[in-house]
Amino acid sequence: MKIVSLILAAAPLALVSAGQLIPTADGTSWRYNMTEEVGKGLSVSDVKPDADGKIRRRVLYRIEGTENVDGKELLKFEMHRAGVITNTDLLTVDERGMICWARINADGELIKINPPQTMIATPLKPGVQWNFNGQAGDIKVQQNYEVTGEEDVDLPAGKFRAFHIHGEQMSPSPMTIDRWFAPGTGIVKDVTTMRATNGDLLDRISLELAERPKATDRPEVKSDATPKKISVSLAKDRFGKGTTTFSADASRIYARWQGRRLRKGAKVRAVWIAQNIGDDLPQDYKVDEASTIAESPTAQGAFSLSRPEDGWAAGDYRAEFYVDDVLVETVKLKIVK
Repeated sequence: MKIVSLILAAAPLALVSAGQLIPTADGTSWRYNMTEEVGKGLSVSDVKPDADGKIRRRVLYRIEGTENVDGKELLKFEMHRAGVITNTDLLTVDERGMICWARINADGELIKINPPQTMIATPLKPGVQWNFNGQAGDIKVQQNYEVTGEEDVDLPAGKFRAFHIHGEQMSPSPMTIDRWFAPGTGIVKDVTTMRATNGDLLDRISLELAERPKATDRPEVKSDATPKKISVSLAKDRFGKGTTTFSADASRIYARWQGRRLRKGAKVRAVWIAQNIGDDLPQDYKVDEASTIAESPTAQGAFSLSRPEDGWAAGDYRAEFYVDDVLVETVKLKIVK
């Protein structure tokens, strides 16, 4: 699922004009508390959730100078999380509002947006609506936004009077976006929710402003801390509770996967391996494999393995996941009698 790209602003309430949208001083930073809640049976690799099942982190959204793209100078907004720049938004601010012309993903790939996407329209006031129908690289994107009204928001950074902007994404995957935009501060709260076609929650990411914006030094970026492209969980049912232990009479084993920054058209492949099941099969024996094509960066799905007629052989197994034939995740499981 994608990390939320924040667009920050400052101006009087009830009507916000272009010249008042955003402070653009180099180094201006916004610190947020991020809370992530994944759907039943899903997980995020290498991250331990709290007792309530939610993942909590601190993130920083910061202006890092400008970048020239096709002869146009664009402001660089970097999203820093745990030593990683998860994405960079390349923007202009003018009489048309705040426009995103391109993004740089976690791999450093420049993705142009055609046509450029309006992130904040001007004049900004309750009832204003705008749409985006275009492409981010080779991915088709369709989104609708509306300023639904003004609300009071109480956050760690303080109390704010904010515009509530509601967004609906139809493609590449269904998503709702709710943002609270406070004059003189920017986006103070953001909630992005993704659901499966049956309505079940896949992922919800909430950002709340932890302190008011100010100039800061650029955080250290770890060269070896690239986020994983995919997260995987195992279960007895397609939408059941995750587990890594199965009985020998289990009718089916599901390996559910959730893309996070896949390229469109990426090949996702799962290989089931009997790692150590005694004398029945040689060690690290390949039981089966299956593959599919990801239609979007946040595509999700499941591979399953049916029980043999005489039942599963007890022992240790693993499921290896490959993206474009590169091993990206391994999940171990045990089958018991």
